[in-house]
Amino acid sequence: MVGYNKFESEKFFVETMTRILRNKSEYKVLYINISKLKPKNRHPQFVRIVARMFDNLVAVADGTMFVFNNGDIVILGKNITDRLADEVTEKLRSGLITDPIWTNKSADQLVKLYTGNDFDTLMGNVNNLILSGFDNDLPRDSAPVDAGQIEAIKSSIDNINLVDLVKHQSAIRLDGADKFTKVFEEFYVAIKDLSRSFDRNIDLMANKWLFLYLTQTLDKKTMASFIFSEIVTPELSVSINLNLSTIFTSEFDDFANLLKERRQNLIVEVQIMDIFNNIEKYFDAKEILHRMGGKILLDATGIEMLQALDVKRFAPDYIKIFWHPLMADYDNGITVKAMLNSIGTEKFILAKSIDDKALRWGVKHGIRTFQGPYIDNLETALIRKKCPNGKACSAEECHKRRRLIAGSVRAQCSHIDFLEGGINK
Repeated sequence: MVGYNKFESEKFFVETMTRILRNKSEYKVLYINISKLKPKNRHPQFVRIVARMFDNLVAVADGTMFVFNNGDIVILGKNITDRLADEVTEKLRSGLITDPIWTNKSADQLVKLYTGNDFDTLMGNVNNLILSGFDNDLPRDSAPVDAGQIEAIKSSIDNINLVDLVKHQSAIRLDGADKFTKVFEEFYVAIKDLSRSFDRNIDLMANKWLFLYLTQTLDKKTMASFIFSEIVTPELSVSINLNLSTIFTSEFDDFANLLKERRQNLIVEVQIMDIFNNIEKYFDAKEILHRMGGKILLDATGIEMLQALDVKRFAPDYIKIFWHPLMADYDNGITVKAMLNSIGTEKFILAKSIDDKALRWGVKHGIRTFQGPYIDNLETALIRKKCPNGKACSAEECHKRRRLIAGSVRAQCSHIDFLEGGINK
């Protein structure tokens, strides 16, 4: 059995409810069942965004917010009305329009309003969560990798040909109406593709520290695959996600020299966790990159992370924010815009931009560089418009061929010379 220490918020909720039972008719509870959503929509960072979005509601309700171990958000207050519950549902609907919950019978259970008559049932449910030792780990179809497996997995990766797995994606700057500039091409290996190549039953990313260790091998394989890359455009800025330790290896020197021969510029994307693991190494790596004409990018950040960090201390050349639809709702823009301006909006890339809503949010906050599915679709459309054989291929086929660096799938394109000509630098 898991102890109460893992469920402090749940315990505090039950204790609070017990204290108000004598006056329970004055209170209501709004229960937001985040745990009913798909795993991608109940990531801890997403839960934090949702909680922030409801700050004003908590004030209006003269209430208290509890965030449970499974991601559920609970608001206890005196002024919670049916109208407030409906507003919460609509805010979630606008940000989670693609979640299957809106098309199945559990949608009406996503936001539930409890009155005093229901409090005994609600408290019983919360106590059951505690006593059952419920874990907020996302459900997985595969088992987390453990330390005993890591060396065997590294050996497996050594034997995999990554050329067919390395993909690339553009980051583009909006210079005006229908005016675009390619800032860089990010090259990466999708971990789900890598997992399919040797063992579908292992979740490589479940243990972040073991995954960080594993990616040191992956870094070297990815860099080595560039010798086979057909993306040799001069003056192209090449972005690649690496461990800081990789920058101090001979393999990195070989990779940097290859790009120099091709007259391509290098941007290295690094993770916050990696930086905090060795801050001194970060500054040494940045100096190495700057000395060779390269740049460093702070990857996979979010608004709340930036508010908590002293980003100016790290002075990266670029900072990548991951977009989520609810970012448009939980902030009025003033505080966030001031923060971005203080760092320098020209440094920011809004990644995972899925639609024009992301672009509008970015432009509103001074961001001009974007990356993600919406940009991919735009680029594919421009490629097909220019290509002599554009109408003979579907957008999906064109996009699939375009994102690879070499291999049999890319070779299916009858006009490969047009694949990189969507948005010209």
